[in-house]
Amino acid sequence: MSKIRISAVSYTNSKPFVYGLEHSEILNEIELSLDNPSDCAQKLIDNQVDIGLIPVAALPSIKDYEIVSDYCIGADGAVNSVFIFSTKPIDQIQTLKLDSQSRTSNALARILLKEFWKVEIEFTIDTADAYVEIGDRTFGKIKSAQYVYDLAEEWKNFTGLPFTFAVWASNKKIDQVFLTSFNKALKMGLDNRDKVIAQLPPDSDINLHDYLLNKIDYNFDENKRKALQLFLTYLRDLI
Repeated sequence: MSKIRISAVSYTNSKPFVYGLEHSEILNEIELSLDNPSDCAQKLIDNQVDIGLIPVAALPSIKDYEIVSDYCIGADGAVNSVFIFSTKPIDQIQTLKLDSQSRTSNALARILLKEFWKVEIEFTIDTADAYVEIGDRTFGKIKSAQYVYDLAEEWKNFTGLPFTFAVWASNKKIDQVFLTSFNKALKMGLDNRDKVIAQLPPDSDINLHDYLLNKIDYNFDENKRKALQLFLTYLRDLI
């Protein structure tokens, strides 16, 4: 039987999932690759993998996608790794540089600027008043940036809902027996986050225990499903 090809995100917030997959018997049934979020999405779009931890802004680009897990990358309030960093208050910025590694956070920033902050700005790939940045590259930057906006926290301020950044999705029907084992492996990784943290190199720029046990909310519950549908509604208005 051919192996199920899986793409997971290479950031710290996905380490518990990777730990679970690599320490379960399911490892013998999969080919696992670690990618940045935009590449993870593109691999699923191009059918280079069967399941991916997909930035939710990419879901409309995947034909007949199915969300295959009760786990996600989410946050109910500040997430501490998805930001707009700015040299000016948000109501004064005129240009914003987007993050080449992220579809979802770029779209979230645009939605908040339009619907919440009511600011019209120019988006650029060059030097700008402010920029979107996600993932491990943001660790420690809140200490030096003039203005910092945590996008998950601002979404919660705007909607009262948590935010879902990425979900496990497939581009084809996957055998339910495999999916049951897959979800058990993910849960095992989450249940062993203390072991995951112990294996990570120390980082003075972020409290990894707080980040992985409190800031990242991994359960894809009903409120996160509502938040996802609301986000996708706003996303359609951007396109």
